[in-house]
Amino acid sequence: MPTDKPVVVYGASGYTGRLICEYLREYGIPFLAAGRDGKRVKETVDAVPGIDTVSYDVVEVEHTEAALTEAFTGAKVVLNTVGPFSRYGHEAVQASLNVGAHYTDTNGEQDWMIDTDAQYGAEFAKQGLLLSPGIAQMYTVGEIAAQICLEQPGLDTLDIGVFWKGYPTVASTNTILTNAAFSKAFYLEQNEYVEWPADAGLYELVVPGQHELGLALPWGGTAHPVWFKRDPRVASVRALGGVFNRPLMQGVPQIVAAALEQMEGKSDKEKYEIVDAFSAQVRSEMPPRENPRINISLDSVHASGPLGRAHCVIHGNCNYKQTALLNVHAAVHLLQDAPRRVGFASGCQAFGHRELLGALRSFGLVLDPIVEVHR
Repeated sequence: MPTDKPVVVYGASGYTGRLICEYLREYGIPFLAAGRDGKRVKETVDAVPGIDTVSYDVVEVEHTEAALTEAFTGAKVVLNTVGPFSRYGHEAVQASLNVGAHYTDTNGEQDWMIDTDAQYGAEFAKQGLLLSPGIAQMYTVGEIAAQICLEQPGLDTLDIGVFWKGYPTVASTNTILTNAAFSKAFYLEQNEYVEWPADAGLYELVVPGQHELGLALPWGGTAHPVWFKRDPRVASVRALGGVFNRPLMQGVPQIVAAALEQMEGKSDKEKYEIVDAFSAQVRSEMPPRENPRINISLDSVHASGPLGRAHCVIHGNCNYKQTALLNVHAAVHLLQDAPRRVGFASGCQAFGHRELLGALRSFGLVLDPIVEVHR
């Protein structure tokens, strides 16, 4: 039976999915909360403060294209949080396309971004639909900072650093290991993908606003090289990310190395089982709710050209809340107006970087950007 709710939150029982439901409630947008465990979805959504002030339904759905197509029928926007997306995303994207719904997700997988564009971008564009994977704090806020820098003409190179304080979720840990086991990480050099050295280890970065250097990784390559490969202003993009907690960052390569060692000679099915086991060891329960005094974020972008320099820093808090709000802002826009670009596009390309910044500012999640320009 088709839903009468305009927005579907797929993966509503997860950490980010729950926050998306909270912001949909604040905007007064009716929604369908969907997931593979209907009881868990209902318990999660029912626990949202004030949830009785918005109309919503809960549905348990099998993770197949046919079942998702049936569940999504009638919706205009699908917000997907079920990852890793290279493993679970195809069914949700195809189902969205089948029912004529716009699609966003919260992925952090560069290979998924590239594959999604190649496999589905043209068909979404043909139907006038938006395909926007990767709307998330770790990528979209950095893109906002980059777009602010690019308001100055003559800049063609982006050096992006993203840092945050927080707890890893099952999905984020699973994504790190899935990226390491099944994909390569790329940066953009003169509009060509170049592979990050697999054995380079941790990178030290200058972090604006503190004396201590930060530790970072390519983090699967990030979304930025993929998005900016289609921007005629930009030729080269490098992006690195990390947590402020140095001991935790120092442990990430060790965890990845241990998992990869166990995967040696194994089938893909066995590798995924190892990924799942390692993810559960790191954090098998839902993390505590974010504390804005503790869970902070920092996005720094140096943009340069032959005769120009710009630097933009955006300080924020509550990374997962930022991710949730960005996806809900996308849904609110799509329910009222067409996106600026159809087919495969980033959040900034589809809705405008100043508009997304305004949404984050209005909910107190980021400071006004710090911008320095040298002409």
